[in-house]
Amino acid sequence: MVKETKFYDILGVGPTASDAELKSAYKKGALKHHPDKNAHNPEAAEKFKDLSHAYEVLSDPQKRSLYDQYGEEGLEQGGGAGGMNAEDLFSQFFGGGGAFGSMFGGGMRDTGPKKARTIHHVHKVSLEDVYRGKISKLALQKSIICPACEGRGGKEGAVKTCSGCNGAGMKTMMRQMGPMIQRFQTVCPDCQGEGENIRDKDRCKRCSGKKTVIERKVLHVHVDKGMKTGAKIDFRGDGDQMPGVLPGDVQFEIEIKPHPRFQRKDDDLFYHAEIDLLTALAGGTVHIEHLDDRWLTVNIYPGEVISPNEVKMVRGQGMPSLRHHDFGNLYIQFDVKFPPANFNTPENIAKLEHILPPRKIANAPPEDAMMEDFELEEVDSSGQRRAHGATSMDEEDEDGVPAGAERMQCASQ
Repeated sequence: MVKETKFYDILGVGPTASDAELKSAYKKGALKHHPDKNAHNPEAAEKFKDLSHAYEVLSDPQKRSLYDQYGEEGLEQGGGAGGMNAEDLFSQFFGGGGAFGSMFGGGMRDTGPKKARTIHHVHKVSLEDVYRGKISKLALQKSIICPACEGRGGKEGAVKTCSGCNGAGMKTMMRQMGPMIQRFQTVCPDCQGEGENIRDKDRCKRCSGKKTVIERKVLHVHVDKGMKTGAKIDFRGDGDQMPGVLPGDVQFEIEIKPHPRFQRKDDDLFYHAEIDLLTALAGGTVHIEHLDDRWLTVNIYPGEVISPNEVKMVRGQGMPSLRHHDFGNLYIQFDVKFPPANFNTPENIAKLEHILPPRKIANAPPEDAMMEDFELEEVDSSGQRRAHGATSMDEEDEDGVPAGAERMQCASQ
């Protein structure tokens, strides 16, 4: 007498069904309700999962015994409620599902052969490196199949499959806890989780039975022009090796270090140039050392007035674009330095009255207003910080964006 018959009902068999009857019922139901055959029927997909779960439990003698005695609750308490994915069970049952996939237009998951882990490295490069391109020689240590024993771990014929776990490396244990049975897995004590046993005298002297040894390898990493932070360079099959699996890969991720002179945004470069007031008003020359050791001579012509924080552009002097190698632009933001106080004589300053545009008096008081004179005083660093903080708060626009941030956004476009 079984406690419940839900899983038997899903498969359409009785509690006394044989293994052959269970297998036949699952095969019939799985083919009928497989998601590839019923792409627009979500109920069929759920039915397929239920069929797979029911067969996965009832086809295992230990799980079936637990289910017959205690039902699904017993499986949960005993650690048997989990199981393989429905597609994995189907692939295992039908030998990979190739014929079925072709019958219904594919869609089956192809897990493929196992592969060793991928080795990840961050490769830090300079902005000059990605401007000109570079080939880096990077050394790494990886595991390779031991050439002495060819990955066996010992003499030919000396490696035996562990009889305690049948080569799985893990043993399933069951423990009675009152009315419940707890089912758990533990590392096989006979082979220490290796799945194999090798006598000490038969172990490979080079790898000590580990089947792999460490090798140093140098890779030539091609850093292409225009690469950006986060770009990945893959070396297929140059990673770790392990017996019975495909070699892993090596992946380098590009990280561009901060530059002392330039900032980069996409394919454009941004440069901060300091000029004096005379150059801003009367013209002059700005020299910029570029990323390929060239010096750019940027001319400011007389009459071309440069305002503080104004941004100008030099076309085609930015970063090369990846693969196409077209160039972005170079944006220059000018910081105009004013002369110090009392830099000239009153006579020379008076001459400025005739050169510069006339003064504009803003907010002129009415003629009958009460007038009171004041003088400006110097402000210490603490007062400067307070003043800048108040200014940035007052200059927020309707969207709450500080004016300084808005100006920087415009300069970066």
